[in-house]
Amino acid sequence: MRRLGSTRRGGRTGRLTAAGVACGAALAVLTVPAAEAGPLPQGAPRPAHAHWEAKDPGTPQVRFRGLAAVNRRTAWLAGTGGTVLRTTNGGTTWRNVSPPEAAGLEFRDVQAFDARRAVVLAIGEGEDSRVYRTDDGGSTWTESFRNPDPKAFYDCLAFFDRRHGLALSDPVDGRFRILSTGDGGRSWRVLPSDGMPPALDGEAGFAASGQCLVTAGPRDVWLATGGGAHARVLHSADRGLTWTAAATPVPAADPAKGVFALAFRDRTHGVAVGGDYRSDRPSPLAAAVTTDGGRTWRPATTPPPAYRSGAAWLPHSRTAALAVGPTGTDLTSDGGHTWRTIDTGSYDTVTCTADLSCWAAGERGRVARLER
Repeated sequence: MRRLGSTRRGGRTGRLTAAGVACGAALAVLTVPAAEAGPLPQGAPRPAHAHWEAKDPGTPQVRFRGLAAVNRRTAWLAGTGGTVLRTTNGGTTWRNVSPPEAAGLEFRDVQAFDARRAVVLAIGEGEDSRVYRTDDGGSTWTESFRNPDPKAFYDCLAFFDRRHGLALSDPVDGRFRILSTGDGGRSWRVLPSDGMPPALDGEAGFAASGQCLVTAGPRDVWLATGGGAHARVLHSADRGLTWTAAATPVPAADPAKGVFALAFRDRTHGVAVGGDYRSDRPSPLAAAVTTDGGRTWRPATTPPPAYRSGAAWLPHSRTAALAVGPTGTDLTSDGGHTWRTIDTGSYDTVTCTADLSCWAAGERGRVARLER
């Protein structure tokens, strides 16, 4: 539904006018309590001294809303103009591995299993929504899904493991549509809608960061919504067959408002971030937290000061997470209850890996990695 930067909502298109603040210098001090952090892998950046370091791929014309990091050396990017990039040396160099037939598509999400295997999602109405998979580092791609329904619009995808994954479409005939794969994205099928609650009027998902659909563990998955009377989070404990819905305190009731991204560190603890993506509008209550798997949500006591489109938990911590958006990066060190801005650079999405390698990406080809 949300083509942010070219945003679809209920058949209408809009323009994301938020101008990103230029990428600033290093992150301010990240304070992750030592007792929470646990042992860190050798060579991983210590959060207390970490900062964003630009990893310029040389593509200033591309906006990267799709980001998948395998570790501190290998990461994949997916963006406008059908662009897919890959690095295997920590961002020192990037290889353009875009599918040759995808130049006119809008890639908004990517799932990478390792340096060779990845799945990318193109968004759009009807046949513009597609899925591609590579098994050779992007040298060749196979189109594994092309949406045949003009009423469907796929926003994001998420995997439970290397084989099982889902993709989310805006509501079709009054219910969100879920696409499922059991072979690593090589083939897909639409799941029955019987277990999906009815969508609210105007409700849909945001294709802003690849984080409107997220998983934790082998079976739990959550999807985030906006545009309806309430910004909701829907949860499934059976890989998308049946769902329950819960309202969040994040403001909605407007096509530009809602929950844009979710992050769960396990099947019970999660954060939601969002707001109003229009740069001239305030975004109060732009974050919420759950400790019961998304059954209930509480507003952040001190939310981020503006709209945020991406979120990620820092590995080896039970309480620290990052949120990013066009006006900055925010840190929570208490599980999402309070946030403070630590950088003013513009990023759309963020992800962290087990070796404490956090990456961020966004407009004007901007890519960065958390460094000591």
